[in-house]
Amino acid sequence: MAEHDSAEHDSAEHDTYVTANQPYERDTRYIETRITRDAADGYPVEADRYRLVVSYACPWANRTIIVRRLLGLENAISMGVCGPTHDKRSWTFDLDPGGVDPVLGIPRLQDAYFARVPGYEKGITVPAIVDVPTGAVVTNDFPQITIDFETEWVEFHRDGAPQLYPEDLRAEIDEVNKRVYRDVNNGVYRCGFAGSQESYDAAYDQLFAALDWLSERLENQRYLVGDTITEADVRLFTTLARFDPVYHGHFKCNRSKLSEMPVLWAYARDLYQTPGFGDCTNFDHIKSHYYEVHRDINPSGIVPKGPDLTNWNTDHGREKLGGSPFGTGTAPAPL
Repeated sequence: MAEHDSAEHDSAEHDTYVTANQPYERDTRYIETRITRDAADGYPVEADRYRLVVSYACPWANRTIIVRRLLGLENAISMGVCGPTHDKRSWTFDLDPGGVDPVLGIPRLQDAYFARVPGYEKGITVPAIVDVPTGAVVTNDFPQITIDFETEWVEFHRDGAPQLYPEDLRAEIDEVNKRVYRDVNNGVYRCGFAGSQESYDAAYDQLFAALDWLSERLENQRYLVGDTITEADVRLFTTLARFDPVYHGHFKCNRSKLSEMPVLWAYARDLYQTPGFGDCTNFDHIKSHYYEVHRDINPSGIVPKGPDLTNWNTDHGREKLGGSPFGTGTAPAPL
């Protein structure tokens, strides 16, 4: 089993708030039920049975959107999309007609959590996989969801699907993921929601030390592990995509912008321009969520107009390092 992120999710803000004089600590409670081929937890891999509920705003959910598309699981697992903002109770389906998910028939993701655990008291979080027949959440264990997409749902992968978690590289992928989660994926939150100068300074230093380490690692290799895209690249990408629009200013991660870090900026553009990444990224939803919902650190709720994000489509030059995004596989079909 993959190394877990040891984190809860970008939720209905049950775990994202500033506590005075305290470092930010993310809630680590999951519904850890798995959907597997042997149905060990009571939920078998089965096409058309489950619905992945996401928001394009959330980096943890964004991972599942990308992996689902890269593997071609769209025909096996349907997807419900919540709006970019939510209230204190729950993510909501305000993008759908009448504000109701057309498959689950509910206005709030909270309803699916309550169907599993009445009065569920933990974070109502995305991503979540819902069992459509019962309307109950099966799991919100986001690190395991993508690993299981890659290893348990193989029967439903598209022809030419890439190997995102190849057996011979799993130990290295897990090792890289562990540091990337601790210092980068969650590191930006530890900066943004720090409750003291001391905890902010420590998180800031740890974040940029890790980004420097990643820059050095990626200077002479196109991808994080091996010569093709893996789970490690997906996990780093969703944080990098949010860095300049949100984390640099909103979370005070301002030593430098992503666009001022040459290696990481080229790497991020390479991924963004790869089918399955940029077409699964919604900068408007990202900005709306962070600036409108996080009133602890942006009391006005004003969403900045900048930065100009057209530069994501500029040449990156990473092809010269070799490697191939999908290895012996192929790109997913255009949306």
